[in-house]
Amino acid sequence: MIAHIRGVVEEKFGTNGVILDVRGVGYEMLVPVPDYEDCVLNEERKFYTYHQVRENAEELYGFSSLVAKKLFELLISVQGVGPKAGIAIMSLADAEEVRNAIANGDVAFISKAAGVGKKSAERVIVDLQDKVGIPSKYGAAEVKFGGGKSDEPDEALDALIALGFPLKEATAALEKVDKTLPVEERVRLALKG
Repeated sequence: MIAHIRGVVEEKFGTNGVILDVRGVGYEMLVPVPDYEDCVLNEERKFYTYHQVRENAEELYGFSSLVAKKLFELLISVQGVGPKAGIAIMSLADAEEVRNAIANGDVAFISKAAGVGKKSAERVIVDLQDKVGIPSKYGAAEVKFGGGKSDEPDEALDALIALGFPLKEATAALEKVDKTLPVEERVRLALKG
């Protein structure tokens, strides 16, 4: 299993494909649109990866944060949602916005993804709403937890997931911790709590 890849963005293609050069070896992967848009040619990037092996193909999917990768893995655990649909859902917005839409039961938002109909979106909500944690936003009102700006990955959340916490428990543990504290302190307090 390839857990992550760090390399230089050599090419961008299609709407969400990148080739990452790692010491002369080019890894082709599909990434969510927000990550694709953040990629700059000849810039070093790190992607957490999901490696899908099928009978007739191998595909690599990349994510800028561990939270995004874990959310993708939850999405593809839903019956009828494969990696292509999962990456389409993850392409709707940053990982926190997608997680928040699932937590709020926003079927209309999820069904905007290419190849995801209303029934599939409803299945995603039903299967995952209790697994993704509490909403960080209710409509436009933001709940006070998580990292800095909403478009930045929450390093404390990534750390808790790396320690083996499921997404729901990790978000719940960080809910009560002051988001202005340093990452290490937030993780320590979340583990205590």
